[in-house]
Amino acid sequence: MNIFKKKLFLFLLVQYPITLAMAQSQGYSHADTLRGMLTKFRSCYDVYFYDLTVKINTSNHSIIGSNAIFFHTKENFTQLQVDLFSNLKINSITFRGKELEYTREADAVFITFSSEQIAGDTGKLFISYSGIPISAKNPPWDGGFVWKKDEHGKDWIGVACEGTGASCWWPNKDYVGDEPDSMRINIIAPPDLVCASNGQLRKKTPLPTYEISWEWFVSYPINNYNVTFNLADYVLLHDVYKRSDGSQLALDYYVMNGEEAQAQQHFQQVKQMLACFEKYFGPYPFTRDGYKLIETVYWGMEHQSAVSYGNQFRNNKWGFDFIIIHESAHEWWGNNVSCEDMADMWIHESLATYSESLYEECMFNYDSAVAYLVNQRWNIEDKQPIIGDYGVNYAHGDNDQYYKGSWMMHTFRNVLANDSLFFSILKGIQHDFAYQCVNSDQLIAYINSKCGTDYTWFFNQYLHYSSPPVFSYSLKQKGNDVYLFYKWKSDVQGFHMPLKIVASSSGDYFNKKKNYIRIFPTTAWQKVLIKGLNKKDFSIDQDEFYVKIEFIRKLKGVKI
Repeated sequence: MNIFKKKLFLFLLVQYPITLAMAQSQGYSHADTLRGMLTKFRSCYDVYFYDLTVKINTSNHSIIGSNAIFFHTKENFTQLQVDLFSNLKINSITFRGKELEYTREADAVFITFSSEQIAGDTGKLFISYSGIPISAKNPPWDGGFVWKKDEHGKDWIGVACEGTGASCWWPNKDYVGDEPDSMRINIIAPPDLVCASNGQLRKKTPLPTYEISWEWFVSYPINNYNVTFNLADYVLLHDVYKRSDGSQLALDYYVMNGEEAQAQQHFQQVKQMLACFEKYFGPYPFTRDGYKLIETVYWGMEHQSAVSYGNQFRNNKWGFDFIIIHESAHEWWGNNVSCEDMADMWIHESLATYSESLYEECMFNYDSAVAYLVNQRWNIEDKQPIIGDYGVNYAHGDNDQYYKGSWMMHTFRNVLANDSLFFSILKGIQHDFAYQCVNSDQLIAYINSKCGTDYTWFFNQYLHYSSPPVFSYSLKQKGNDVYLFYKWKSDVQGFHMPLKIVASSSGDYFNKKKNYIRIFPTTAWQKVLIKGLNKKDFSIDQDEFYVKIEFIRKLKGVKI
């Protein structure tokens, strides 16, 4: 447990009742806090391995399963919390061969041990369960199982549970800030279906029950909602990504029977994607487990080393398959570097969305990337902060964690005006926080240390407030020159982001060339004389900075 988590644990011992009351007063239920908060019943232990077995019954959409939870004891305890949706039955919970007593509250399970567990010890809980898991109404946004038939009437089954939680289908410590170091996933399924899951396929075993046991092994840390499986009439395609240094990465594509030729051609862009993202972020994080695309009924999901793909082999108007690019970006942003509370999902979504524009830049040029970002900007709503509420399994109500967060990163790149530094920060985060769960404060502190400058004010404005900074300005023509009066309006005190404005322009209306200069507004009024500029030609560079604009026609009462 790192220093941050120790401090958080001590804080929660005192603050939990207060925090719980505040959460409920803001419209959250007790179930929300049970699901999202790192209480003493969770912080007392750390999971290092899951051994999950699930038998799939396609006739009645039920499952029978078990999970062995291997843990380190971090603090002395006699009771801990695991999670399993209340619609699923717990058959037994055992520890060292003896059944344990437990109580259920909403989707939380509180397990009582017969003796105190001592810090430094290890243990294994074995939970047997069964039932009919919830079905996803609109996957992947609405989580649960997906039970479909392909065009030939064969079963096509999968599960996606981000936000909803992995405990909707298997018992675990369903807290996003605790990942096992590795995991075994054993799926028992009908013999006419192929199973594709996370990690490496270790073995495929026929059973006396005329079923097949598919044993998969994940050799890296994995967040719980990324654990998945898919059952269908799949055909497996193999390929290899070869790097310039001679190293290789295995590429496996599980596609529906009959779509092999189309998939083989369409998925060639995977190699381009890997080359671009390794250029910007560093090596693909899960080399031992390989890279997989698995065709699914639903649109897509960033399941680790088993990316769900349901975009029907279509490229967008920019010439690439959005699902392949966005969901694969999560292998770096979300899977390698993960948030430790759902409130900080911008670490996953903002950076994966920004990665789309970097792919465009890699394949074409910077101007093309900016055009892509401008197209994204129409989706920004500015109604809620990007960072949500902590400790309640926060669900974002808009898309600003995607698109506004993407523009925040683009803006920060232009604030730095130093691409070498900017991309070294992205690579540094991937290297220095690899296979870890982090929070916003940690990442911002890291960025500050790499820059040698405190940019907390910048990130606080874009992450913690619904509105971006407002550039307030007025113009006064004086002969062939113009006076610019300007300042920032912001929620954060001391906001002082640089901005680019037009210093001169030439050419006709259709071929106007603009020359920009950087100015350094603060929250106090300033003025600058721009020589040789007509105020009708004045503009602000909104292709590189996400800001709102306030033009004051007649500025009164301002003395500079």
